[in-house]
Amino acid sequence: MRVLIAALGSRGDVAPFVGLGQRLATAGHEVTVAAHTEFAPLVRSGGLGFAGVAGDARSISDFPRGWRSSPRFLAEQARRMTRYLEDAAVDLLAAARHADVLLVNLTAMFGYEIADGLGIPGMGVYCQPVEPTGAFPPIFLHSARSLGSLGNRVAGRVALASLTPYHRAAARVRAELGSPPRSRRDRARRRREQRWPVLHGYSAHVLPRPADWRQGLEVVGYWPAHQPAGWSPPADLMDFLDAGPAPVFIGFGSMAAGQDGWLSETVAEAVRRAGVRAVVQAGWAGLESAGPDVLTIGDVPHSWLFPQMAAVVHHGGAGTTGAAFIAGTPSVAVPVYADQPLWGERIRALGAGPAPLPFTALTAQTLAERIRDLQTGRHRTAAAEIGRRVRTEDGAARVVEALSTLPG
Repeated sequence: MRVLIAALGSRGDVAPFVGLGQRLATAGHEVTVAAHTEFAPLVRSGGLGFAGVAGDARSISDFPRGWRSSPRFLAEQARRMTRYLEDAAVDLLAAARHADVLLVNLTAMFGYEIADGLGIPGMGVYCQPVEPTGAFPPIFLHSARSLGSLGNRVAGRVALASLTPYHRAAARVRAELGSPPRSRRDRARRRREQRWPVLHGYSAHVLPRPADWRQGLEVVGYWPAHQPAGWSPPADLMDFLDAGPAPVFIGFGSMAAGQDGWLSETVAEAVRRAGVRAVVQAGWAGLESAGPDVLTIGDVPHSWLFPQMAAVVHHGGAGTTGAAFIAGTPSVAVPVYADQPLWGERIRALGAGPAPLPFTALTAQTLAERIRDLQTGRHRTAAAEIGRRVRTEDGAARVVEALSTLPG
């Protein structure tokens, strides 16, 4: 079967689907990943087909220093997101015309309209929960503070209804197909009636499946991590790891792209105050730190790196958080928006790290305090136990099984 995986977003949104795609290919499927052009080498390093999609995820993840969720800022974000999704939708539709089945990540959730319009089976493969539930607040509130069971559920419904960029992308797909307009409520009703499947690629040991979710929404476990064939760690990284005790990893992935040099200075000073060795990943923020106890690195597979770290400081993205859980390494999130506060709170609730440090509250002192807290034995013990549990799961096998049950 020709499987197209729509993996819109940053590197962290693409990498999990390379590992998943490899497992699908091993099961006998012909797999293509649709992503932005800069990720073609990453996809092809997994032996998968690549379909280019217009857009740059930096346009929707650029949060300048001192940003706040003001109406003006949110309105600008909505405009950028609308352009981003509508442009991507056209290319994704073109790629899907050559597929037998379409799998979509959360950023491409409008892909339901593509599969439905082309008459091919489809399925959501989300790394984040988006369906309204009373169990936790919607990720689009950018907060992990519960509103109570009823409040969480109502807020979740309101949040989905207000996702104008996604609704416009869905409308763009229907216009490209020459299909009549379909309201948001009608699209939601059709998905419910069809029990459109969504498999969530994280562990129920980390975030249990809500009891009030409809049939067809499942939590299956993390997708397998991808490591390019023949990859080996850089010599300077190996030398650094051999030169002293296990360091702390610090990286913010695709977040903080709009920051200036203050972030690098803040991280360097926090490391000095905490009295630790550190591996700092440059990421889209372009972090730079220097010194005998600090090494700056580029892209290194987290599945290889995190088990060798004493602790992990990250932005709370689903993939990075999952990599820390799988490694059994304590971590702390410095969340910016979306689902990141939720994963940061899950780390705290499970005892695998201290309370999240909101990015807007990040200083050298607050970061140093979190790093020192990460060194405590209770966090190491809890993280190791969660790691043992999640490593017994096989989320990719559940996707392979689900593909065999799709109509068509």
